[in-house]
Amino acid sequence: MIRKAVLPVAGWGTRFLPATKAMPKEMFPIIDKPVIQFIVEELLEAGVENIIFVTGRHKRPIEHHFDINTDLEKHLEEVGKKEVLENIREISHMINPIYLRQKEQLGLGHAVLTAEPAVGNEPFLVSLGDIILEKGKEVIEGMMEAHYRFGKSVIALHEVDEREVNKYGIARVKEIEEGVYIVEDLVEKPSPEEAPSNLAIVGRYVFTPRIFDKLKETKPDKGGEIQLTDAMRLLLEEEVIYAYRVDGRVYDTGNPVDYLKTVFEFALRREDVREELLTYIQEILSKQTQLIDKP
Repeated sequence: MIRKAVLPVAGWGTRFLPATKAMPKEMFPIIDKPVIQFIVEELLEAGVENIIFVTGRHKRPIEHHFDINTDLEKHLEEVGKKEVLENIREISHMINPIYLRQKEQLGLGHAVLTAEPAVGNEPFLVSLGDIILEKGKEVIEGMMEAHYRFGKSVIALHEVDEREVNKYGIARVKEIEEGVYIVEDLVEKPSPEEAPSNLAIVGRYVFTPRIFDKLKETKPDKGGEIQLTDAMRLLLEEEVIYAYRVDGRVYDTGNPVDYLKTVFEFALRREDVREELLTYIQEILSKQTQLIDKP
């Protein structure tokens, strides 16, 4: 049984500076819910309740979000906002988290290795804190089921445009059944000509504890960071890694444009904001068209 999930959230979020100087990118709102809460809810829905956050000194807002705020609760109670109060209390009691400090930001692999004392000698999940999956619960459950069947590590893959493979870690795979693969190789950000496929690693992993040994063996890259993909390639030399294909949308909130796209798409699903937002978008497009058409 997989009981624990590691959420590496210690990164600087440099693509969103200066906003991330004081606010972690994982706390950026998708309308009125922070990104990190979507990831936590996904894990809880799949039956994983032990959440290990690997944080940095600038990530205290994440800790505060999942903690009790008695002053806020008292205020909401006094002004009669019962529905909001219930939601706030639900978040506060959602999980009983473990927080570990990554004292230096030395790469995703180093962040995962930081969690070893809390994980111990058992299989565990890793979920990146800026990727929201449309069918997150189903993906996690499918990956865990594959791990239970084969007893090995499992990574999540999704299809990307062949012109954009240079943005991702790409897998060379052999399909063994519908949506399940054996991983033959992993290539970090290849050119379209060099890419072995268009199946990209999506930020969800099930690892056996052997990954910790390989992370300890992994040499830092040119930037001084320990990369998780490099450790996975070392693991491939000794044991099979499986892959599970993700169906449904993948929302990458880790860069400004894709974050905005995510916000817009989620907003258009919300009955309370959809019509007003559509009207506003149409007004903007109309004004832009008029400017373009002016002689």
